[in-house]
Amino acid sequence: MVDIKKELSTILNKEVSIDTYTLIKEIKEKDKGDYTFPCFVLAKELHKAPNHIADDLKDKINSDLIEKIESVNGYLNFYINKEFLMKEVFNEYESKKDEYGNEEQTGKTVCIDYSAPNIAKPFHVGHLRSTVIGHALYNIYKYLGYNTIGINHLGDYGTQFGKLIEGYKLWSNEYDIENNPIDELVKIYVRINALAEENPEVLERCRNNFKLLEEGDEYCVNLWKKFSELSLKEFDKIYDLLGIKFDSIKGESFYIDKMDEVVKILEKNNKITISEGAKIVDLEEEGIKTPCIIIKSDGSSIYATRDLAAILYRSRTYDYDKSLYVTSYEQDLQFKQTFAVAKYLDLDPKYVDGLEHVSFGMYRLPEGKFSTRKGNFIKLEDILNDAIEKAKAKVSDKNPDLEDIDDVAKKVGVGAVVFGDLYNSRIKDEVFDIDEMLEFQGETCPYIQYMYVRIKSILRKLDKEVLINDVKYDKLHDDLSYELVKQIYNFNSVLKDVTEKNEPYILSRYLIKLAQTYSDYYNSYKILSDDIDERNSRVYLINIVANVLKTGCHLLGIEMPEKM
Repeated sequence: MVDIKKELSTILNKEVSIDTYTLIKEIKEKDKGDYTFPCFVLAKELHKAPNHIADDLKDKINSDLIEKIESVNGYLNFYINKEFLMKEVFNEYESKKDEYGNEEQTGKTVCIDYSAPNIAKPFHVGHLRSTVIGHALYNIYKYLGYNTIGINHLGDYGTQFGKLIEGYKLWSNEYDIENNPIDELVKIYVRINALAEENPEVLERCRNNFKLLEEGDEYCVNLWKKFSELSLKEFDKIYDLLGIKFDSIKGESFYIDKMDEVVKILEKNNKITISEGAKIVDLEEEGIKTPCIIIKSDGSSIYATRDLAAILYRSRTYDYDKSLYVTSYEQDLQFKQTFAVAKYLDLDPKYVDGLEHVSFGMYRLPEGKFSTRKGNFIKLEDILNDAIEKAKAKVSDKNPDLEDIDDVAKKVGVGAVVFGDLYNSRIKDEVFDIDEMLEFQGETCPYIQYMYVRIKSILRKLDKEVLINDVKYDKLHDDLSYELVKQIYNFNSVLKDVTEKNEPYILSRYLIKLAQTYSDYYNSYKILSDDIDERNSRVYLINIVANVLKTGCHLLGIEMPEKM
């Protein structure tokens, strides 16, 4: 499909001495044109006032692409030929159908490290953000032609396992971890943390347990494996509900035998120093005041060591162009340190340059942040099931005779939770409010799904499929038809914008706007008009709207019901 900005830039570049592509912007106000170019950038070179430059350029430009040009206060505003754009969009859709907006293989690889729950801890609502943001990015990069690797870097190692092992030693006969693994392990974890805070000797035993685990102690290793296997079974229930699968599931423990190489390379490059018995890398020259600990004073490893080993492994295994880490902003310093140390691992610079921390704000309860240590959390499985039940009640109230109510409720309930997370910029902190997410009016997923269902209902009333040859473009010259076409045209650029900023909310906001514009269209015009040409043209247009809404939601990790 033609890149209108590029075409306008080519036209302008014949008249001016600068490359105009990045300066051309889409106009948001519907009645001011479609694209604008600021002539202020030419004032110094041409020794003219911007409004005079705009007037001159307006008189020189002539193209079938452009319906009208206006000179407004030093800006050149372009009105695109409506029929030209409609034909471009409809022909592109006709050639791609359900794949509209995608791209061919780019030849580039992106690794996306997301979700990463901790073994033996609940998959609580605080983990939702990493999981759904990462999954949306995974889908969108893949749709745009990247070789995309989804990685679940499980938290299956660290001092918390020393605590769990100690708690299990003390109280295993009091807890049934076989039948209710996560809940019972959490009870042990909360209890041992409280005891360790009161008794330094207990804390020391916990630390020693982890050291024994690293050294391969049979009892500790077998217990750790048991905790891991039971936890993964529980996590799979959540991933099944969310429709998520990973290309690679490897815990921190996978990198145990790969950490020595990290230390040796850093020592070879004279980057390791000893501080209070620990091996560290000083990062002052990188502008980071806090040094990065590589090996603790007791000889055990730390998360940074394992992350650095993972960088080595992923660069060799995947030859990535980008490697994204989707975690909370609370880990900003950790990743700044890790990426800075990665410069000293003798890697090709492209692998270091490709590292990016995609940080996000936290979900909070009304009374404050989540903490497994204190037992202050809400299990994500409970949240999703509650959302499904509430969605079922709402949908049943609207449509008591609906078939497949359980399937619809799942799509609406889970979709509401996912979309609610992805609707705002990822860096914002959020207070979790499931009732607001499930509203059918407003900027929510049920609203988008309802608009989609309304379109499908109209299409089911037709006795035949409308083909592109049935479209009469002069029947779609109204402002709302054109606004829908413009938004559909922008779908691919919206997806690219998501990957440039790693911000899924850009797509979420786009889908809301498209659904709202369709609602205005539906309320303004009779879709199934008595005029056969008008009916066919409008039906073909709204069918594209439905498919873009469905595709966009799918990329966010949301399924569409056909009826509600």
